Amino acid sequence: MPNWIVFTRAHCALYRGTRGLIGGRLLGIQMLLLTTKGRKTGRARTLPLAYVEFKGDLVIVASNGGSPKPPAWWLNIQAARSVQVQVGGERFEATWQTAPADQRMEYWRKLQASIPAYRIYRVRTEREIPIVLLRRQKPGWETVPLVSAPAESRARA
Repeated sequence: MPNWIVFTRAHCALYRGTRGLIGGRLLGIQMLLLTTKGRKTGRARTLPLAYVEFKGDLVIVASNGGSPKPPAWWLNIQAARSVQVQVGGERFEATWQTAPADQRMEYWRKLQASIPAYRIYRVRTEREIPIVLLRRQKPGWETVPLVSAPAESRARA
């Protein structure tokens, strides 16, 4: 199994298990978990993705590291109306759309200011890299703070 698959699975497990306390930031960049349904298999697929908050949306980029091919998650969401998103300890359903053409440069400036690697990705490929806006729809579970159990409970265990 390639190392990036092992890393991705570990990142998702740590993120979910700690409600984003571990894995919620990677090298200073905010991360979310995006769950899509495989367009061919119908199976849930979860990936950690860098994001920025801008104009009330969570903004992600289908860069695939500047590859000529788009990432699989981009192909999957095109076959769906909504996705599942986890940000920190909150999971919710979100609808998506691409950034309006007349605002793409404004989004790119915001993205590149927060995630400098996007400058490189844009010049690595000739395809137009989709900028995806995620908009919260329904909450999944309430945010629950991570606290340790009271001393009485630990003593009984």
